[in-house]
Amino acid sequence: MTVSRGEVLWTPPADAWQTTSLGRFATEQGFADFDALIRWSIDELDDFWRASTDFTGVRWVSPPRTIRDGDTMPDVRWFGGATLNYAEHALAPGEVNPQGIAVVAISQTRERIELTWDHLTLGVRRCAAALRELGVTAGDRVVAYAPNIPETLVGLLAAASIGAIWSSCAPEFGVRSVIDRFAQIEPVVLIAVDGYRYGRKDIDRAEHVADIVAALPTLRHVVHIPYLSPDRRPPVSGAVEYHVWDELLVGAPPEPLTFAPMAFDHPLYVLYSSGTTGLPKAIVHGHGGVVVEHLKVLTFHQDLRAEDRFFWYTTTGWMMWNYLVSGLLIGSTIVLFDGDPASPGLSTLWKVAAVTGTTVFGSSAPYLMACRKGRVRPPANEVRWVGSTGAPLPADGFRWVSEVVGVPVNSICGGTDIATAFVGASPLQPVRAGEIGGRLLGCAVEAFTPDGDVCPPGVTGELVITKPMPSMPVGFWGDPDGSRYRVAYFEDFPGVWRHGDWVTFTEDGSCIVTGRSDATLNRGGVRLGTSDFYAVVESFDEIADSLVVHLEDATGSGRLGELILFVKPADGVSVTDELRSRLRQALAGELSPRHIPDVIEAVPAVPRTLSGKKLELPVKRILAGTAAADVAAQGALADPRALDYFVDRPRK
Repeated sequence: MTVSRGEVLWTPPADAWQTTSLGRFATEQGFADFDALIRWSIDELDDFWRASTDFTGVRWVSPPRTIRDGDTMPDVRWFGGATLNYAEHALAPGEVNPQGIAVVAISQTRERIELTWDHLTLGVRRCAAALRELGVTAGDRVVAYAPNIPETLVGLLAAASIGAIWSSCAPEFGVRSVIDRFAQIEPVVLIAVDGYRYGRKDIDRAEHVADIVAALPTLRHVVHIPYLSPDRRPPVSGAVEYHVWDELLVGAPPEPLTFAPMAFDHPLYVLYSSGTTGLPKAIVHGHGGVVVEHLKVLTFHQDLRAEDRFFWYTTTGWMMWNYLVSGLLIGSTIVLFDGDPASPGLSTLWKVAAVTGTTVFGSSAPYLMACRKGRVRPPANEVRWVGSTGAPLPADGFRWVSEVVGVPVNSICGGTDIATAFVGASPLQPVRAGEIGGRLLGCAVEAFTPDGDVCPPGVTGELVITKPMPSMPVGFWGDPDGSRYRVAYFEDFPGVWRHGDWVTFTEDGSCIVTGRSDATLNRGGVRLGTSDFYAVVESFDEIADSLVVHLEDATGSGRLGELILFVKPADGVSVTDELRSRLRQALAGELSPRHIPDVIEAVPAVPRTLSGKKLELPVKRILAGTAAADVAAQGALADPRALDYFVDRPRK
């Protein structure tokens, strides 16, 4: 089957094999062909991971006795006998460049902060000593209700240094959503801000913090960060002891910073699924899996270097924060931003990139498409790569970055589940409009038919991973026999990880991800990816956002069901019959007649999670009669009121 392909927008320079870490690694392993390198890394997993950990300089305390024990997922154990510590890797670059800048923090709440490696290490030393003084030991849980600021970073590294287990929620999360996450893991320490500024609006979180504290009976200590109101003191409570961040750290015992040697799969942090339906899955990631995977993906595929400044727009409730923090493992300066990315305008993040000297910048696909639609012209900057994730980036998004920013796009796909990406670009591959470069090193990604066969090139199938990866979860919290973990990923294809996306590979190994497989539209037996709809519909200046669902025919009559396109019009625009007609013509002409919606409705808002993902399946379930409370946790939504329209919509 022939796939219509986008044009090549960027090709690697002639010296890429000599000037990039990936090129040097490939040459060291005896490869002069990128495709052969990828095949070897997948076919010979043990040899690849041995070579990768050597090349990227993993600091083993106790070296591994074996690379891998077991073959069948999920019963695989990596690097048996090895011990190491994530925090040691994050702070190691300070040994050679103590006065270099490790962190640049830009905030809409306070002034810019820069931390040298020495300053960052000092903060971690003091925080670790303070946590030990509070009685925290290896295995205890330390959690944060805090934004993307230096204190949150210091808390993570301090907890990791002593073997405590970290978890964080961004302060825009509602109380119920935070409790649903943190209560599962029974934390002993909570680090929390009093509030924050989002654009021009002050958001007070004192009451939220009080409610969260009251709902977590295992808490012994709360560390108060007076972020919004510097003079605010914490409350006095008999049940929980409160401390002020600066005072706690300054008063910490003058102990040296040490790094507890942790087993490869000792939990480093707990991340969470979106929680739009039911209790969020508490996904446990280990020290070793995160270290070896992030060193690999950032060194080889993100092409990150010690001299880079790495900025990915994220909150502490999204996996990309953990990905950003791992820029420290490479020795890069990481750029933290806390605030409204659209205030005072869509160019805000580009301005942050410019004033911080960012060289590798990442954001979400919806943000890049909004910049294109808004005709944003970024200021002069030093960016050499732009990263995109969170949703498929349409071809026009690639073209906009190429034309306006003048650099290639590294569009990646992965997830919270594995704390990384498994398909993306590399500095040795060309970049095509609308395509992801292909499999990352060591990632056995395929498209499967419903019967578990590999789809030929050009045929869309379930995105699966057929061989284990070190950063696959240690497990789910509170799932001692692993049964929930198995059901989540391995139930459909035993021994194979089903990720839940649709993917199409091309003859040369690049791929196109077309949305969630559970949200795919089945129109008369033909599967239609939702991302195709959005690329066409949201190219209209009159449309600010959109969401499409297909309601199957429940009568058994063989009808096609009802395809409904919900559109949020741009400010000042009405959804007229003339606009509906143009939308239908564009969908028929650019996609196919099967993509023509039966109904096009204007909505006040498109419901999204806090990380920007559209709630296609929850909306479909609401329209089918399920109560909103049973399909979406309001505290996990960017705008909890966005579901009201669908709840109140008359049944037809």
